[in-house]
Amino acid sequence: MEITWYGFSCFRLREGGVTVLCDPYDKKATGLTLPRIKADIVTISHNRPGHNNAEAVNGEPKVVNGPGEYELKNVGITGLTIYHKAAGGELPERNVAYFFDFDGFTVGHLGDLGHLPQQRQVEDLGEIDVLLVPVSGANTLDATRVTEVISLLEPKIVVPMHYRHAGLSANLADSLEPVDKFLKELGISEPTIESVLKLTKAGLPEETQVILLEPSAG
Repeated sequence: MEITWYGFSCFRLREGGVTVLCDPYDKKATGLTLPRIKADIVTISHNRPGHNNAEAVNGEPKVVNGPGEYELKNVGITGLTIYHKAAGGELPERNVAYFFDFDGFTVGHLGDLGHLPQQRQVEDLGEIDVLLVPVSGANTLDATRVTEVISLLEPKIVVPMHYRHAGLSANLADSLEPVDKFLKELGISEPTIESVLKLTKAGLPEETQVILLEPSAG
């Protein structure tokens, strides 16, 4: 399994000759330039410009933008409705968390998770190898609640996303918190940092490990 982060909430997952791109963004919404990427599958967690730019993806990808169970290119995909955090008085917006089963290697992308998932939603997911988690605390769960989600799902690897980092537009960066608060909540002072995450099922840690990825976008 190879995982590349393009900043904000956008990841490329590669395994077994299949490429999945999660939450492709546009430059106007994020300030980031998405590289030219060819994918077999594109998933959209919710319909906002920072997450739904499927048109920017090369090839003829199958686009998944709602809850349900899918089987595409021999990848099992489970989409769960887990709502976006609502702003003052607004109704919560639907957010879809996706869990990808690459022949026994499972990766979860939580989108803009704003509420704790219910036990009944996750009990059938089984073992989760990698969990891509929003940690900004602005439009998503705060650091304390995120750690509850991690405890509930018990992934082997946690990769933070959706936080303030270099390259984001000023408006977006100002709306997000840095990753430091999340790391402090977990008692991590010197996190492991990778440019690209390459993993095998046999090489996964026994206890949950947090890995920061460097954004691969301009």
